[in-house]
Amino acid sequence: MQIYQRGYNFTGVTAATTYSADRWRYETGNIGTYEMNNTQVTAGPAYNDGFRQCARIDCTTADGSPASSDYLYFGYSAEAQDCLAWKKGTTSATTMTLSFWVKSNKTGTAQVNLRDMDNGRMVSATYSISSADTWEKIIVTFPMETSNKLNNDNGSGFVFEWWLGAGSNFTSGAAPTSWEATTDADRGVNNLAINDNTANDWSITGIQAEVGSYTSSTIPPYQWETYAANLLRCQRYFQEIMSGESQNPLCNFVSYASGVLRGTYILPTQMRANPTQTDGAALSDFDILGENTNFAPTALGAESLTKNSFVVTASSSSSTQGSVYWCRGDAEATYTLDAEL
Repeated sequence: MQIYQRGYNFTGVTAATTYSADRWRYETGNIGTYEMNNTQVTAGPAYNDGFRQCARIDCTTADGSPASSDYLYFGYSAEAQDCLAWKKGTTSATTMTLSFWVKSNKTGTAQVNLRDMDNGRMVSATYSISSADTWEKIIVTFPMETSNKLNNDNGSGFVFEWWLGAGSNFTSGAAPTSWEATTDADRGVNNLAINDNTANDWSITGIQAEVGSYTSSTIPPYQWETYAANLLRCQRYFQEIMSGESQNPLCNFVSYASGVLRGTYILPTQMRANPTQTDGAALSDFDILGENTNFAPTALGAESLTKNSFVVTASSSSSTQGSVYWCRGDAEATYTLDAEL
C-alpha cells in the first residue's frame, strides 16, 4: 500500500469506487458517508512487523438502518493468469492461506470472501477482532475446488472482499465455507457494521495470499518489494501521466495541420489492456508553448490507445502547420490512463 497515484485522502464518499491506494478499493453504496485514506502506521505489532502504511476508513455520517440494497466493502481484483498457482478446477487444487493485519474500534466477527469471476463462484471465511483499536494478525484459509477452472488471461480472476456493512440483500443468507454460485445474500452476512456510528473506523495492511495451508507459526514471511517495483506493478492498471505539479510537462507536439496537434507518448510499462484516458482539469490548466508564444488548447484528449503507447491530441487555432510545440500543465492539471479490472 505504498502507491497512491489517485490521492491518499477522500472525504464525503457515499456511493463510489474509491482507490485509497493503488489496486485497493472501497465499494460504497449509500450506506452512510466516509473518509477513506492511506495513512501511517506508527506503533503496535503491525508497525513492529515492518508495515508503515495502511488503508483506513472512518464513518463520518452514520446510517444505522441501511436500505436492503446498501453495501460497503474493501476489495482487490487479481488477473486470472496470476491466480493459476492455486490450480483451481484441477485435481491438484491447493488451499489458499490469506493473512493480513487489521484494526478497528469495533470488536466482533467479520467476513472476507474469495470470488471466482470467471465462473461466478464464491467461498467465504470469517475472522474475529477481539481487541478494540489494536492491530491483530488474521490468518484464514480458503479451499480450492477441483472443478470450474480459471481462464489463463488478463481478465478478472479472483476478487477479495472484506465486508464492513450491508443491507438485507447481502446479509440474509449464510457465509459459505465451500464453493457455491455467487449469491448476494451470502456476501455480507458477517460484517462489522461500521456504518452505524461516526466513532467507527477500520484499517488493514500487510495482506498476503499463499499457496498451501499455513498457521501463524508456519506462514512464510511477507514478500517485500521495492517502491520502484511496486510502482511499475501498479502502472499496469493505472498511470497518472500528469500529477498536478506546477509546469509538469506532458509531451512534445507537431502541428500537422492548422489548429491540429499530435504527440506520441511511450508508456513506462505495458498496461493490462488498452486504457481509457481522462484529463481531469480545465483546458485553461494546460499550456502549449512554441514559436515564442504560448496558448491553452481548445480540446485535449488521446487516440490510438494501446497497452504500450498512445497519441496525445490537442486543438488550437493558435498553432501553425508544420511547427513544433510542447505542452505542460499547472498544479491543477491531471491526465490519466486507466486499465483497471
